[in-house]
Amino acid sequence: MTKAHHWTKNLLIAALTAAWAAGAAAAPNAAVLAQASAEKPAAIDTLRQLVSIESGSRDKEGLDRIAEVLAERLQKLGAEVQLIDPGADAVRMHDTPAALGKVVVGRFLGQGTQKILIIAHMDTVYPHGTLAKRPFRIENSRAYGPGIADDKGGIAVILHTLSILKNINYRDYGTITVAINGDEEISTPGARTLIERLGSEHDYVFSCEPSPAPKDVLALATSGIGAALLTVRGKASHAGVNPQDGRNALMELAHQLSHSGDLSDPARSIKFNWTMANAGTTRNVIPDTASAAADVRVQRVADYDLIEKAFYGRMQQSKLIADTKLEPSLSAAVRHWKSPRRPARWPTRRKPSTANWAKSSTTTKAAPAAAPMPLSPACRARRQLPKASACWAMATTLPMKSMWNSIRLSRGCTCSRA
Repeated sequence: MTKAHHWTKNLLIAALTAAWAAGAAAAPNAAVLAQASAEKPAAIDTLRQLVSIESGSRDKEGLDRIAEVLAERLQKLGAEVQLIDPGADAVRMHDTPAALGKVVVGRFLGQGTQKILIIAHMDTVYPHGTLAKRPFRIENSRAYGPGIADDKGGIAVILHTLSILKNINYRDYGTITVAINGDEEISTPGARTLIERLGSEHDYVFSCEPSPAPKDVLALATSGIGAALLTVRGKASHAGVNPQDGRNALMELAHQLSHSGDLSDPARSIKFNWTMANAGTTRNVIPDTASAAADVRVQRVADYDLIEKAFYGRMQQSKLIADTKLEPSLSAAVRHWKSPRRPARWPTRRKPSTANWAKSSTTTKAAPAAAPMPLSPACRARRQLPKASACWAMATTLPMKSMWNSIRLSRGCTCSRA
């Protein structure tokens, strides 16, 4: 919701929170409040500009356009800017597109000591053409448009918070680094390694992305992501001449999907949902191959092993069509990393072995039993963070309400999903 005072409040909180992280007092002052109030109309114009550029995760042309816009905006604010293409260290899953969006990195050098990383993402879940049907608009106290909350509202707040700091000539920080990637909605395959490295090099990390929290509370965690894949091998035959000689992979797939549709466990916040399927090449041929993919979410790292066991076990329980072959696999969109920056006294969460998941995936490597918990792709400052996460420093020291508002700038109080 873009109520009149909310953009001002969010910009004010963001500016003061950045100042707090750099070591200054975070009490409101008239100069910052005046700047935040003056910045509000421009922030809404920026939101309109960003939403009006289609930038789906698979829309390389659109991602390049918005990356250039963001690079130019950061340069005008005084940043040293790089446009970084994903490299050979990209972590590819089964549905990762061949061409991935760039990462826009802007660095501001100050006169203090604290290093602050601010992250967001420019890609959206919407396919090309959505904007024509759902253009940016403001109705009453709400703004609408593709990606307006996730995460172009967050980008707008970043840009105009930096503008406020520039206008008040605030430089009591060592470095402010802004990193905006173009592949977050597809599990951050290209930017992940870069974000992990940047996170380890900074004292504080602010993630300006909407949170799933339903109200003004501190959200410290996001679900871990995995993918379950199932391929069925059968035998082709002519549907009109000798269908009995075939082994219908599509029918077997449908049976298996129905048989495994209840693997979610709401009590443990485990979500297992079949979302994609494919079979057949032409209408009059019994399909010899069929495949499906499921989205898997867990909130406890130990539940990776739990859902793995349940999934493979279910595949062994029942078969509809004899002489068909099932090929189930699981992959986890996680990586493990360490940083020397976090003091050892802070509590850590450790992840049990994910060797079985790693064996079935070309995108992950086997992890030792005592590996630190993986950082979510967007490096969110939330619950159960990895050992040495810069996010944890902020999450454990920043007052809850200020922290929450700093990372939820584009949710609820600023805009709404279209």
